[in-house]
Amino acid sequence: MRALVLAALAASLCCAAPGPDFGSAFAEEAFVTNQLSDDLMVVDLGKFRSVTTIPIGGKPAGVAVSADGRFAYVTSPDAKAVTVVDAAMRQVVGRIEVGGGPLGIAVSPDSKTVYVADLYAAAVRVIDAASRSVTGSIAVGASPSGLAVTPDGKLLLSADRDDDSVSVVDTATRRRKAVIKVGTRPFGVTIDAEGRRAYTANVGSDDVSVIDIAEGREIGRVPVGMRPYAVALTPGRGFVTDQYGGTVSVFDLSSLKPVKRINVGDYPEGINATADGKRVIVACWESNTLSIIDAVELKVIGEIKTGDGPRAFGAFLRRTE
Repeated sequence: MRALVLAALAASLCCAAPGPDFGSAFAEEAFVTNQLSDDLMVVDLGKFRSVTTIPIGGKPAGVAVSADGRFAYVTSPDAKAVTVVDAAMRQVVGRIEVGGGPLGIAVSPDSKTVYVADLYAAAVRVIDAASRSVTGSIAVGASPSGLAVTPDGKLLLSADRDDDSVSVVDTATRRRKAVIKVGTRPFGVTIDAEGRRAYTANVGSDDVSVIDIAEGREIGRVPVGMRPYAVALTPGRGFVTDQYGGTVSVFDLSSLKPVKRINVGDYPEGINATADGKRVIVACWESNTLSIIDAVELKVIGEIKTGDGPRAFGAFLRRTE
């Protein structure tokens, strides 16, 4: 297996093949960071095809599309920067120097603030989206990786990989208000639509921690496959990428019991559910593909070729209508 770049510390253009056309009912795009080919690929998920490829540089890894759909923000660990992409025009419109090792990234629900995890420091950088400048830094645990913001925008959660914990940050004061112990080496963190629970993929303990956000504590663990990377949620179910297993583990959100493992491409990493909850999109690093999962039937229904080393770590989907 080829050496991974920076973000693989967690475990440590291209045209799509013909596929079904879901039409206007599936008006969504994927913004996929291809780390080894140094670019960002935009994929029309309704037509199963690549729209364009945008050069980024710096080994892009993390990505977050703003809630208003206007911009995609891309972290480049090697360049120590965040690239701003106009999502509709499909072109780079800004570059923000953040230093360190920018990896995980999240945008506030009002699209005004961007949060960037510095893997090399116990900190999250804060960017003002309007001025495209760093306006502050928030102290968190060691090696922050995945980030997520509650739907009301009041709390930021940081998966602090080397502390086996999640930091809960008050976004108004920009101060850490709680530390929640989870499994070993948490990487991706995802918050549900109600802002009640969070889920971390723990690459060291091969499980998912379930967090009650209001109570500030872990309330359960779900066993999954080898080296889980990130979690996506659909109504009633959680989907977890198992890097070493080449699978996506599915579990029930109520009982926290495993449901199924779905074979996808090699070394799956980034994962998101579409807005309607009917599809789950998986970036597979080794096979250079996106696997498309039917979230109801729990089976792969298509595959799209990407660039080299698709990582897509973050909220990489965008509604187009």
